Amino acid sequence: MATPPLTRSRGEAFVIMTTLWLVVFVISSQLVLIIPILPRISEELHVSEALLGLLGTAYAITMMIFALITGPVSDRVGRRRIICIGSGAMAVALFLHGPAGTFAGLLGARALAGIAAGILTGAAVSYIGDYFPYESRGRAMGWIMSSLAVGQVLGIPAGTVLADQFNFRLPFTVFGGLMVIAWAVAALRLPQPPDTVDAHPLRLERVLHTYLDLLRQRATGGCVVLYILAFASFGFFLTYLPVWLEASAGLSATQVATVFFVGGLVNVIASPLCGRLSDQFGRKPLIIAAHVFLVPLTLLIPFAVRGLVTACVFIGIAMIFMAMRLPAMQALMTSVVPSERRGSLFSLANAAGQAGFGAASAFSGIAYASTAGFTANAVGSSLVLVVAAIVVWRMLPEPQRLKS
Repeated sequence: MATPPLTRSRGEAFVIMTTLWLVVFVISSQLVLIIPILPRISEELHVSEALLGLLGTAYAITMMIFALITGPVSDRVGRRRIICIGSGAMAVALFLHGPAGTFAGLLGARALAGIAAGILTGAAVSYIGDYFPYESRGRAMGWIMSSLAVGQVLGIPAGTVLADQFNFRLPFTVFGGLMVIAWAVAALRLPQPPDTVDAHPLRLERVLHTYLDLLRQRATGGCVVLYILAFASFGFFLTYLPVWLEASAGLSATQVATVFFVGGLVNVIASPLCGRLSDQFGRKPLIIAAHVFLVPLTLLIPFAVRGLVTACVFIGIAMIFMAMRLPAMQALMTSVVPSERRGSLFSLANAAGQAGFGAASAFSGIAYASTAGFTANAVGSSLVLVVAAIVVWRMLPEPQRLKS
């Protein structure tokens, strides 16, 4: 069901990889950046802490809605056009953070950023499936996904420093400038892979039928369930991890930041390597192996982490298995649908994944407040990982490799 391999020059492949890497880097960095600078926003805009959560809510709602809308549109008009529109919209949204002098203005800017992210979220990953032959998609996904870790290692700390030294608006303006570069390269150099456009008319009833059909089919429905579980495992474990590291493991705020820096650095190195491994040994074995190792590791962390060194070691190891899972999972998903439905699948999966993360984050608060504390969060995350491994094993096919 995968698109036949395309013969392209290395220069064109480099332009594509660089553009998509930068797009994903900016999207992920500007999203996570909002968390550490919330105190600065509260101080500068004179808004109560109780209202700050609305910034994340506005972003998430608009992102989910526009992801569902734009996925089928990208299948119809082509991934290149959607990436150009989305990157341009994200640049504008980030620049609008600059003149936001009120909380309402900032809330509107975050909602617009969510719209842009929804436009881009499925198109960027789907483009990898459109352009690269299946046997090299793991490596490509690994490089693209390494941008998430680079954002954690460099983008977030740099943005936090800019917010502390100047104001909370400046980091968003800087990221907006980077997205302008991505938009310009996409508009001038990004090709549209041939034979990847749905020729059917774009009607509401057809869009709904496509989504229902994706949910009904074993492989594509399994991909959506897997995304929900993958995001839910993050929500259970990561939401209260910094709180627990400070309250129970005895780490300072700076040491917690160091732990995440080390974890991100490990992910930067491991993600491309694990992508290559998935090309050589198959996607399913790596995904299942990552879950098998993550379950006991997750259960062990509440008991084994007692300081900075052990926190860096265990979180760093966990990041290796996270890097093993994500590129392989996304490369596998590109193979279960033809190119003209790929955008719809990834948009549906991303929207469902965000819902899974939100639900798990809410339950994680209940778990953390229980007598078991963070151990309950680890158990919840582990149970979700076990179910996710079963879904991969029973529902997702490992397609035969394409000949290059």
